[in-house]
Amino acid sequence: MDIAALIAWVITALGGFYMLGTWLSRGGAKAGNSHLPVRVIFGHFALAAIGLVIWIIYLIADKDALAWTAFGLLVPVALLGFAMLARWLPVHRARAASAASDAESEPAERHFPVLVVAGHGLFAVVTVVLVLLTALGIGGS
Repeated sequence: MDIAALIAWVITALGGFYMLGTWLSRGGAKAGNSHLPVRVIFGHFALAAIGLVIWIIYLIADKDALAWTAFGLLVPVALLGFAMLARWLPVHRARAASAASDAESEPAERHFPVLVVAGHGLFAVVTVVLVLLTALGIGGS
């Protein structure tokens, strides 16, 4: 189960990297070009990356404290993710409502593919569940 969590975490990270790259390339870090706060984006990214590194160390060292630390980091990562999803949904709905719009005035996150957002969220939930189950000792490690 611990390797399954790693695989799910890496797949989640790949989706996150894609969206971060899209957001940055569309000027998301510029003031006024995004509904997603820069601190939230980079906080989510940093905590998830640190958690992933700790998870890899856990896989090598097999210390329960590391599994719980990784899970503890996933809690704020998930909360920040839900906050970003809540701010992204109106942007996505506005895009669906208006076919013709000025590309320069669009928020950077408007360019996130729905499939990537959904996949990132789904694999994130799977990751959290697998990390929790592993930390609880269910499924062996």
